[in-house]
Amino acid sequence: MQWLRSEKRKQSRQDKALQKSLRGVTSVKGVKNISLGVNPLLASHTPVWRSQLMLACLALGFLGLAARAAYVQIIGNDFFIRQGEVRFVRTLELPANRGRILDRNGLILASSVPAQAIWAFPEEVAQQADHDKIVKMAQLLEMPLKEVKSRLSKDEKNFVYIKRQVDEDTSKKIAALGIKGIYQRKEYLRQYPEGSAVAHIVGFTDVEDKGQEGMERTFNAQLAGRTGSRRVIRDRLGRVVESIGDEVPPMDGKDIHLTIDSKVQYFAWQKLRDAVEAQNAKGGSVVVLDVQTGEVLALANYPSYDPAKRKNLSGEQLRNRALTDIYEPGSTIKPLTVALALEQKKVTPNTQIITAPGKMTINGATIGDVHNYGVLTVGGVIQKSSNVGVVKIAQRLSARDMWESFHSVGLGQKPDLPFPGMASGRLRPWKSWRPIEHATMSYGYGLSTSLFQLTRMYSVFARDGILMPVTLVREGQADKTGKIQPLAAQQGTRIFSSTVAKDVLHMLHNVTLPGGTAQQAQTTGYSVGGKTGTARKQVGKSYAGGKYRASFVGIAPIEAPRVVIGVMIDEPQGSIYGGTVAAPVFSDVTQQTLRLLGVSPDMSVQPGIVVDAAQESL
Repeated sequence: MQWLRSEKRKQSRQDKALQKSLRGVTSVKGVKNISLGVNPLLASHTPVWRSQLMLACLALGFLGLAARAAYVQIIGNDFFIRQGEVRFVRTLELPANRGRILDRNGLILASSVPAQAIWAFPEEVAQQADHDKIVKMAQLLEMPLKEVKSRLSKDEKNFVYIKRQVDEDTSKKIAALGIKGIYQRKEYLRQYPEGSAVAHIVGFTDVEDKGQEGMERTFNAQLAGRTGSRRVIRDRLGRVVESIGDEVPPMDGKDIHLTIDSKVQYFAWQKLRDAVEAQNAKGGSVVVLDVQTGEVLALANYPSYDPAKRKNLSGEQLRNRALTDIYEPGSTIKPLTVALALEQKKVTPNTQIITAPGKMTINGATIGDVHNYGVLTVGGVIQKSSNVGVVKIAQRLSARDMWESFHSVGLGQKPDLPFPGMASGRLRPWKSWRPIEHATMSYGYGLSTSLFQLTRMYSVFARDGILMPVTLVREGQADKTGKIQPLAAQQGTRIFSSTVAKDVLHMLHNVTLPGGTAQQAQTTGYSVGGKTGTARKQVGKSYAGGKYRASFVGIAPIEAPRVVIGVMIDEPQGSIYGGTVAAPVFSDVTQQTLRLLGVSPDMSVQPGIVVDAAQESL
């Protein structure tokens, strides 16, 4: 307070001195005297304490700024570097080269070639707006100009793909146009040299190079490998300015070797296509198994598709019918019923079965044959495909034994194959079988199976009563040329005795001889055997009128079996019988396959068809 009074007295003396010095000043004519001593602006004076307070505040402000600068530069440096990285540092993926898919002989079924993704910054392109160059780019990319312009007009995006997986030649031509704002990024384009013939096995990848169907999907992890990475700094437009840190190189995917023989596969697909088109059928399948190794040599389906051109594909084209489509196999099941009866010694090959008058009734349902065959041996029942005869044989077997026999050969179970979407079929528990179902099961109605399951079942008769494991991927060691050499054949499971297998094999051979239902299965130079099947097609809970599936499963050569081949034609519009629709396909495929495998002919002359084939009972 003492200090404040002193300051006031000092201020008062200064004011008095100022007024005294101004007393002699007179005013201009007509202007009144001005008293400056009372002017609030001139009279004001900042107190010393206030000045000191202001200086203190300024000092504190500068001290705070200095502290903040020190924090940013020293203590918080890592944090702000991380924030900068979040905004401008990016990790770029370095794509790995996807592994190849090869056939058993090393022929390429799927491989990747370098390609480019064409992308753009719409803002940069708009600034240049060279219409002629944009038109030329659209032509090179085989895209509508309207679509290209639509992509480039997306102002809300600073990045947009124009087209993915563009081949190297086209991408170079686009780069030569020099369009500002158009850029390219390395990727890979999947190619399928064998096209439609192997499409259902190999499958395809999507634009991100991930497997979507077939082996591409099943073995995606092995084929894809591991992507690499590179850290870079981008500018505000996303362009790479600088690389930072160490680059992690990509690891290419592994090759997958299949058991498929491309030549057998293509020939089977070609003959199947011809048959389907000739019969105006809905579709069909062919399966070729090597009974010595259990390897799948061919798995053909028609209609098919080009895996390199996948726009507007239908489910009919994509479906691998041989593995996914299930149907009532009809008469192709009869040899299995007979084999069980032989194994249990309920009958012998020469046991006589009375089929007259060509029909029988069970629980009010009539089972009939095409003709009244009278008395037939067990072998004759197979040769003539008598429904009445096989039902009378089945009546000597228990439902449980039949179910166990069917189950033991893989019916009602998914095949042990590395393939997506396989069907297990339908085999109801034996306890639910009524007498009529016990009967119909014996000739292939009341259960369902895929063509692959059915073909594998027949390998039991070709392999001396042993059911062999099957494989679609060739396991073994690579030789000096890179070719995979197979391992020793795996041990299978014995289902029937060797004697029973040989007896059934002999019966199957008679089916292809005069008087049998499959004379058109005969093959130049090779002995064959097999069984026809003509089954009504079930739609919903009832059978569709006029719709059938014609099939034939056969073995060759009959004395020293090497292959089992199954053929199924869906809804043929001409002849409906397996012996006239499917058997000829079997004949052609068998001859070509055995030649390619180097199997010597076991017949010196071409067998002749001397009488009309017997019609098969439905």
